Amino acid sequence: MYRDYTCGELRTEHIGQTVTLSGWVQKNRNLGGMTFVDIRDRYGITQLVFNMETHKELCEQARKLGREFVIQAIGTVAERSNKNTQIPTGEIEILVETLNVLNESELPPFTIEDNTDGGDELRMQYRYLDLRRNVVRKNLVLRHQMAFEVRNYLNNQKFIETETPVLIKSTPEGARDFIVPSRMNEGEFYALPQSPQVFKQLLMVAGFDRYFQIVKCFRDEDLRADRQPEFTQIDCEMAFVEQEDILSTFEGMTKHLFKTIRGVELNDFPRMPYAEAMEFYGSDKPDIRFDMKFHDMTELVKNSGFVVFDSAEYVGGICAEGCAGYTRKELDGLTDFVKKPQIGAKGLIYLKCNEDGTLKSSVDKFFDSEKLEGWKAHFNAKPGDLILVISGDKSKALKQLCELRLEMGKRMGLRDKNKFAPLWVVDFPLLEWDEESERYFAMHHPFTSPKKEDFDLLETDPGKVRANAYDLVINGVEIGGGSIRIHNDELQQKMFDLLGFTKEEAEEQFGFLMNAFKYGAPPHGGVAFGFDRWVSLFAGLDSIRDVIAFPKNNAGRDVMIDSPSPIAKEQLDELNLILAEKKK
Repeated sequence: MYRDYTCGELRTEHIGQTVTLSGWVQKNRNLGGMTFVDIRDRYGITQLVFNMETHKELCEQARKLGREFVIQAIGTVAERSNKNTQIPTGEIEILVETLNVLNESELPPFTIEDNTDGGDELRMQYRYLDLRRNVVRKNLVLRHQMAFEVRNYLNNQKFIETETPVLIKSTPEGARDFIVPSRMNEGEFYALPQSPQVFKQLLMVAGFDRYFQIVKCFRDEDLRADRQPEFTQIDCEMAFVEQEDILSTFEGMTKHLFKTIRGVELNDFPRMPYAEAMEFYGSDKPDIRFDMKFHDMTELVKNSGFVVFDSAEYVGGICAEGCAGYTRKELDGLTDFVKKPQIGAKGLIYLKCNEDGTLKSSVDKFFDSEKLEGWKAHFNAKPGDLILVISGDKSKALKQLCELRLEMGKRMGLRDKNKFAPLWVVDFPLLEWDEESERYFAMHHPFTSPKKEDFDLLETDPGKVRANAYDLVINGVEIGGGSIRIHNDELQQKMFDLLGFTKEEAEEQFGFLMNAFKYGAPPHGGVAFGFDRWVSLFAGLDSIRDVIAFPKNNAGRDVMIDSPSPIAKEQLDELNLILAEKKK
């Protein structure tokens, strides 16, 4: 038996017992007459003691132990004279009588400690070592706990976990597919699923009623902190439901996760129409941990003789409470922030509502005190507040104000990672127009149902049709979303027509689904949550890489196994593939 206790298990009640521990060497301290070795496993750390006077050979053996050696130690539990209150086992130590080296280790390329000296790329290259660190492993334990509670909740709600295929048919909508060549079907290809969308709808046709799956999905798109080429989502579908049934069920799941994992009780989630989210927050995933809504002042400053406002489609701003004391340097810093290329504002205008009642703006020569008082009243500003204004093309200005609002929230300490403010964003547009291709694209996917009250607009004004769709947003992060689906072939064909599919194209790509609808498809809808995003939110992290056991880097590479990589010519020949020459 390699061990009868773990390295995080022993306490003062075990004093006097003979125990066997196994694990990795964390530290080795030679103090002359005594040698102390910290042994570590996933459960904790225990101090081993070797006495030069009573066990000379054993002590000399211990001094040769290097970091990350795998060892087994047998000894007696004793009370520790110099107690360590920082660890659960800090009141005891093991007086070692037998030491076995189970495996030696080379010196690791970085220290296996919470505050390591390894950079991101080096730790990704040796990810199996990085995962030994407590701060990394605890994220994976959290992930496990969340997956367990998701399954527990959905099982109690009578959902059936069902696996769907990984090798599927490529479809043109959405992000790029990862393509897999078929050896047995020359010149034909599978795609890896961006989601199990059509399969979960087919399961509703099959009468499964409630389906879920914690499933791998794949998208060949540019990466960022909350994206990986392969990711995991909690995928769900329900039959004989309307939107309210789905929101109620998964609001319940969200509350269950927060209560069981974080010990947080949440109130009922507010609902916010997409149009309102864009108008007051400039984003379809607003962070409502703090207020600071946008104020449209276009009409207020129209024809003022100030060309920056007069030539703008939109003028709007935010009121930062208590920030009138910002210095010129701080205001210049905010101006530089909004003028960054990725934000793109041409400038920033401010109005200080000073504590003494006076007003000071960056446009004093264009607006007298009476007009500036009008600004103050429009924003409901108080003495001590700071008004920040951006103007320009409306869609761009709203996005710029969104970034400014989030930056101010950060500077003012309003984006507390231990505070959670969920909401449902609803009533998304069904379609979005693409100028370049001069056609509509589905904002969600081609199977999303329009809202019943907007059916007539499909013929007269498709751009105004709202989708029966919804997103769950927490702290400005889109955790997931879904929709009520189209469940009759006539409406589905109408949707394909609006998206520019010919009947032949629709039949080729989605004929199996359309055919299934002919055999009694029930009303149904569903939702999918980004599991990686959810875990990173609970862990208080900004990147999903830190909650994935073996993530890819920003170039989509796994530097640990050096993937993607070339394959042998024999494999290419089997697949009947010829590589194109690389572009110079």
